[in-house]
Amino acid sequence: MPVVGRFAFSGGMPFLADQPGGVRSLALRFLPAAAEEWRTGMIDIPVFPFRSAQAFYDQLLASTPDSKTGKADPKKMQMFMAAHPEILAAVGLIQKRPVSSGFAGDTFNGLNTFRFVNTEGVATPVRWSVEPVQQPVPVGAASPFDRKNAVFDALIAQVARRPVQWRLLVTVGQQGDPTRDPTLHWPANRQRIDAGTVTINRLWSVDGGPCVDVNFDPMVLPAGIEPSDDPIPSARSSAYSRSFTLREFERGVKPPSAVTPKEVQAGDQP
Repeated sequence: MPVVGRFAFSGGMPFLADQPGGVRSLALRFLPAAAEEWRTGMIDIPVFPFRSAQAFYDQLLASTPDSKTGKADPKKMQMFMAAHPEILAAVGLIQKRPVSSGFAGDTFNGLNTFRFVNTEGVATPVRWSVEPVQQPVPVGAASPFDRKNAVFDALIAQVARRPVQWRLLVTVGQQGDPTRDPTLHWPANRQRIDAGTVTINRLWSVDGGPCVDVNFDPMVLPAGIEPSDDPIPSARSSAYSRSFTLREFERGVKPPSAVTPKEVQAGDQP
């Protein structure tokens, strides 16, 4: 089955040097020949910091820099954290996660709950992730995090040598597992189904590549997969649609991507 993936770092500053603690993402677009496509976005943290779009919005307001000091008001942040204690627990888990030296060694998690629905209409809550087939290399002194695109350049060189792969794992929820709160883990003993291997064997820059004009909307789901009561995917869908529409007006003035076609071509030499 053809699959298109998009690797990225979080945040809106593409020309900053890659940082080992930065949140990385892998969005996938499954394109079966005789069925509906499926789009999903995953990140390399174990839980999501916010349980609702409102909490995320409140955090943006509380952390807005003061026009005079250029820094967020500590009192506003303290009030926000007091009103959302679940964020402290989630951030604690995120800070303890193992960090690999590159994309190829990362585990990417869907974090949100969806439902698999069979032909009889029986729904099962699920979460999914992809775990690397290649051995993860921990971040160390030799890791190249001192310049722009270091982690992307490493991935380009890896794929030039051989394809990189991940196992697609579906975790099956049970009665009582939280489905509407992505800040909470499911118990570690839940059944996990190996649903196949994701293989990346060729890379492009976003400029002119197969991700151009693609909105990785998590609500683009094939028959048999439905949203749950988790509010985050629908909020993402709305935000992505708005962002995608605004970006369409940048045509002709938008600068080149941080990882250019020339950079990919230069590194894509075994």
